[in-house]
Amino acid sequence: MRTPDNGPGSATLTTHGTMTLLEWAMLVALSLLWGGSFFFTGIAIKELPPVTITLLRVGLAALMLHAVLRLTGRGMPAGWHAWRAFFIMGLVNSAVPICLIAWGQERITSGLASILAATSPLFGVIIAHAFTTDERMRRNRLLGVILGFAGVVVMIGPAALGGLGRDLAAQLAVLAAAISSASASVFGRRFRNMGLTPLVTATGQVTASTVAMLPVALVVDHPWSLGLPTAAVIAAIVGLAVLSTVLGYLLYFRVLSTAGATNILLVGFLVPVSAIVLGALFLGERLAPGQLAGMALIGLGLAAIDGRALRLMRPR
Repeated sequence: MRTPDNGPGSATLTTHGTMTLLEWAMLVALSLLWGGSFFFTGIAIKELPPVTITLLRVGLAALMLHAVLRLTGRGMPAGWHAWRAFFIMGLVNSAVPICLIAWGQERITSGLASILAATSPLFGVIIAHAFTTDERMRRNRLLGVILGFAGVVVMIGPAALGGLGRDLAAQLAVLAAAISSASASVFGRRFRNMGLTPLVTATGQVTASTVAMLPVALVVDHPWSLGLPTAAVIAAIVGLAVLSTVLGYLLYFRVLSTAGATNILLVGFLVPVSAIVLGALFLGERLAPGQLAGMALIGLGLAAIDGRALRLMRPR
């Protein structure tokens, strides 16, 4: 069954299955921006709790994006229809997965959490097949997603799977976060049909995320009791807001509007690659053979999803 225009997949939107070179470049840039967020978060987490970090990140990003809109003479939509969509997107794409992953990571290893979170493209293929007309589950796409997920497992290390079966609730929480992110990518297709630009959509989502995260931070973290952060932490928060959030979501919604939900979720495979490469380049970390093998598998998976290499291999 396919959804109408006001359904989760906005079926009237047509996307192209094969990404252009520009879209691939934007996806890689997005993975670098989101991969860099681990560096910034690693600095900020030394002095601030995770929910407060998230609130500061999206709140500062919302202020910046609203300022850009004012400077460019644009405004936000006033209708409830658009803002309802912003709040749904803010919850399923930001607030809910961030809180679920943060809760799960307190109880399971970060390696296992990363592997479970990397199932988002797998769920995305299934959800997009069920709720859209132009992102059907093709063999090359399913094969590529499976190869990419296997690459993530190999890169992080199969030993991380040793925790499977222990603390089931935490593992289900991270899986629920992956499903939420996958659902958000399909739901977010509708913004182009609504005539909203990536700038307006990004502004609406982070604004809604800020409103949703504010009461959670007040109840959970009691931010008024926290000390004044150091300059390094403030700089890290600014980096999270400007690079990982403002620029990140502008690229996210730009690629989503043309390449579709399944393709934008591929960033989930590229983020750990970017994080490891950035660590090797700037922190002097050494690349292990397993990480190189995992990157190779991810590369094969992305090539299979893209499809051009497979078409060249077919007999004429």
